[in-house]
Amino acid sequence: MSREQTTIHVAIADDHAIVREGLKRILSDTRDIRVKGEAANGHDAIKLCRDETFDILLLDISMPDKNGIEVLKQIKKERPELAILMFSGHPEEHYAIRSLKAGASGYVNKQTTPKDLIFAIRQVAAGLKYISPSLVQELANHIDADHLIPLHKTLSDREYQTLTMIASGKAVSVIAKELSLSVKTISEYRSRLIFKMKLKNNAELTHYAIKNHLIE
Repeated sequence: MSREQTTIHVAIADDHAIVREGLKRILSDTRDIRVKGEAANGHDAIKLCRDETFDILLLDISMPDKNGIEVLKQIKKERPELAILMFSGHPEEHYAIRSLKAGASGYVNKQTTPKDLIFAIRQVAAGLKYISPSLVQELANHIDADHLIPLHKTLSDREYQTLTMIASGKAVSVIAKELSLSVKTISEYRSRLIFKMKLKNNAELTHYAIKNHLIE
């Protein structure tokens, strides 16, 4: 088999230039992985996937214009065959399972070692899912103890996103603008998540988010 056939072409979507440069340096040292494109926000990531051909997209969750989970869902609608490896600073227990359910091929925390990142890319390129040992345990906990799942994990992706943004101090009108949704829609998300989590107001919501390390 020729080198061209075995080369894994990767695109990187992350809003921090220093992260993109770091990833390119790490991957340039490998014999079989080449970076073919990059994007600095969600909109550009979607456009990149429409315009270019590559094997794997490394996609950050925290984008300035569009949540990574939403970007993931949009890209999978348009290019269901594309393998997407979520690459995030958020702990696995916050977003990994949500990412896998939305169609991701794996989830890598930004604290992982270069060796593990390269292994994850090769694993996904082979058509497999990448699941870290800690995520395996998290999945096992979901299977064996559904009744013990924290309340925030019962929320939809939009409800969870609204929760973290409110807990970060953002007003409903600001959230609506950032997510390109109406104030009424965000207010409905807020009402639903407060009901599901048995909370009374934003103060209790924020306290819950801080206590459960949902916000930085």
